[in-house]
Amino acid sequence: MHIDRFARAGMMAALFFVATDFGARAQGAPPAPNPGAQAAAVFHEAESKYMFGFIDGADIGNEGEKSFEYESTGSFQKRGGRYTAIENEFEFEHVPTQNFAYELSAHVLSHAISGVEDLDDRNSTQFSGASAKLRYLIIGRGPSSPFGLTVSAEPEWSRIDDTDGSQVQAYSSEFRIVADAELITNRLFAAINLVYEPETAKPADTGMWERSSSAGVGAGLTYRITPTWAMGVAAEYDRAYDGLVFQTFDGRALFVGPTLQINITRKVLLAAAFMAQVAGHAVDDPRPLDLTNFERYRANLKLEFEF
Repeated sequence: MHIDRFARAGMMAALFFVATDFGARAQGAPPAPNPGAQAAAVFHEAESKYMFGFIDGADIGNEGEKSFEYESTGSFQKRGGRYTAIENEFEFEHVPTQNFAYELSAHVLSHAISGVEDLDDRNSTQFSGASAKLRYLIIGRGPSSPFGLTVSAEPEWSRIDDTDGSQVQAYSSEFRIVADAELITNRLFAAINLVYEPETAKPADTGMWERSSSAGVGAGLTYRITPTWAMGVAAEYDRAYDGLVFQTFDGRALFVGPTLQINITRKVLLAAAFMAQVAGHAVDDPRPLDLTNFERYRANLKLEFEF
């Protein structure tokens, strides 16, 4: 099965949900006699977890919530040729207490690589591994606090390299410090993330353990244009290193792009994001951008069903 079919299917599903929500709103929503008063009433408190695309929000959900999620993350374009890597995640999420949430995920990776510098040609779809994400809410945003603060850890086991699709035995964990705030009550939100991710991996072709790490900082700004639609912009600055604790610098990249969140119903949410690398540099490569350690474009689609 070609990766283009996955991408087209995902986009058609997103457009279907958007069109359904818009059509229902157009047919069933009467004109408001007092737009200002009604806006104040319908813009109830919103959850920020997925508002900022690739940047996390500090909210973790309400105690007792459970949900199934489908998430697709695409990486596009390396140096020369054609490059597409799409990771599909099937996730179960639970919020057992007011301050703690966890997520269990199975991963499937698809690659379509042809004529890319330093990468073998490949066209494959494979089960790639599993992960867990643990979130702890330190400060909940609300009347007593203008901002929220959460820490998270996401350990992952991988059997497929996410860049080139080759066989590998890899262990990694992404650590995040997440803070967000309401700049305008229930309308304008901002978030910032600090990220550190160490990884150790043993490629099947060499049998040698390799260690690497990355660090990043991201920020997002989102505005709720209607009670169910929110749009924004996000930026992320990433650095890649050899060694688990930044021993040797390999490259850097700055990504910028738009975000979208649609609350289709009270129990169904769609979130999407796109980013382009606008600046970057790889060590020992004088060309602009870092397409050795990072991709040119990245996209993300999340669909959450709460029950």
